Amino acid sequence: MKTTDTSHIRNFSIIAHIDHGKSTISDRILELTHTVEERDLESQMLDSMDIERERGITIKSNAVRVTYTADDGQDYDFNLIDTPGHVDFTYEVSRSLAACEGAVLVVDATQGVEAQTVSNANLAMNADLDIVPAINKIDLPSAHPEEVKREIEEELAIPAEDSVLVSGKTGEGIHDLLEAIVYLVSPPSGDADAPLKALILDSYFDEYRGIIATVRVFDGQIRPGARLRMMALGDTFLCDGVGVKRPLETPVDVLGVGEVGYVVTGLKEPGLVKTGDTITEDERPCAEACPGYHEAKPMVFTGLFPIDNKQYENLRDALEKLHVNDPSLTWEPETSVALGFGFRVGFLGLLHMEVVKERLEREFSLDLIATSPSVNYHVYCTDGTMLQITSPQDLPDVTRIDHIEEPYLKAKVIVPPDFMGAVMQLVVDHRGETKDMVYLSERSVEMHFDIPLAELILDFFDQLKSRTKGYASLDYEFSDYRTSDLVRLDILLAGEEVDALSFIVHRDKAYDMARGLCDKLKEIIPQQLFEVPIQGAIGNKIISRSTVRARRKDVLAKCYGGDISRKRKLLEKQKEGKKRMKSIGRVEVPQEAFLAVLKVDDD
Repeated sequence: MKTTDTSHIRNFSIIAHIDHGKSTISDRILELTHTVEERDLESQMLDSMDIERERGITIKSNAVRVTYTADDGQDYDFNLIDTPGHVDFTYEVSRSLAACEGAVLVVDATQGVEAQTVSNANLAMNADLDIVPAINKIDLPSAHPEEVKREIEEELAIPAEDSVLVSGKTGEGIHDLLEAIVYLVSPPSGDADAPLKALILDSYFDEYRGIIATVRVFDGQIRPGARLRMMALGDTFLCDGVGVKRPLETPVDVLGVGEVGYVVTGLKEPGLVKTGDTITEDERPCAEACPGYHEAKPMVFTGLFPIDNKQYENLRDALEKLHVNDPSLTWEPETSVALGFGFRVGFLGLLHMEVVKERLEREFSLDLIATSPSVNYHVYCTDGTMLQITSPQDLPDVTRIDHIEEPYLKAKVIVPPDFMGAVMQLVVDHRGETKDMVYLSERSVEMHFDIPLAELILDFFDQLKSRTKGYASLDYEFSDYRTSDLVRLDILLAGEEVDALSFIVHRDKAYDMARGLCDKLKEIIPQQLFEVPIQGAIGNKIISRSTVRARRKDVLAKCYGGDISRKRKLLEKQKEGKKRMKSIGRVEVPQEAFLAVLKVDDD
């Protein structure tokens, strides 16, 4: 396969708010360019993971090469990257945009500009990309494309005449979109004779071929058999093969300037390939590396423990292999009296946490328990030191604590004016503070507020959707750390603390959360042969209690009347037995108890 002239290459990402139809438009492009025959085309073709198709969301960016014959009679190679839409995966979007000269910004014709639309448009503008706005779902009766055009021009400062009207469902307008990409997106530039300079966008682990890296070539060429080097880590390797995805892996003879493809490294150690690193030739390295990416900082932390402790090493290996494909993951070993050995894992958000846990269980056949999510707190001690803690177990004794700071977010909600009051009340309920609001149009208001991250990860998003009938859209970014009156809430079962059910909470909310959690655990923990008290405590102070009643045998069944002293004697004998059993009994905590922590506020 010959190297394509760079003037006939277009590299672009498809970006949008969640559920605006990015993957459906990708399917239509694959169909129109005959990259995939219609009989072989599946819905959400570029969403390769089962979990993506089941949930109807994109989790991983996916690069694919299509060849398009334009109206001018020329063949163009499009390197298309389908990206996630959820705020948790903004890091994936920023990495994809670094490989492109253009971006197709998809906006739903029925919903208009939403929070992530604004965020993704800003990412593309900051990366200095050519933006092609595509208004999708024009086939729906509730579509109002002319209003959405006006929103795009007013809110995003993108010329409305550049907008292309499309329907991912019917395929209408897809040809116009491809023509717009040809004429509005700049071709890549670079020197084919210069030393190799290629950016690693992504990578994944193959059991037989080792780590396979997805790369964008800026200068030079990559051929099989070449001795290459990772500039940041310094490791060298022999290139086992190169190719492109159409969307199945297709080997090629060479990857040239401006092309996006994959490189088979043959490396078996997961830590040897780093996303954002630069690949160059070992003998003739380039002068400077690609800018790469800023490190993704985890926002939410949880303990992951294997149900069977024999799977501990398997879990470690699985995390290392998953890290190759998802560089935002962080973890460190953790032990729990209740759950044994596991890892404290950092995630970008709650959806990211759910997805990673599910991927670990499906792809690596692990059975895992996740503890309640937490955030990174700054604890200032009386001796002047500052501790960063992510687990309630690491919180020092209350007598040593001067004050605690927690992370706050700058959040942005775009919502119809009718629901402003409901959103403001929700923000107040979650210790947030409304800053200002801007009327974007008659149909939408942009509200800005500050809110603690710990409040947002519990149930904020679910309640926002339910209180606004699904119309609100949310985007957020880290703001700063602020002092809060935080305490550690412990749960005691039969007088013994269950460390996996402890969490850090604001003092004003401690009683309600303890009450709700104790009531929930009462329903979940099975009856024992002895009474089991469930208590919520702050330090030595018990603030709530529920009791799981003992399962009792009816010892009076054989007494048909008779003297009361006989009945009392039997009851006292049973009471002594229960007391003896309680002193040696042990309460087994079912897995549902740990999930209950997430659901305390549901009712």
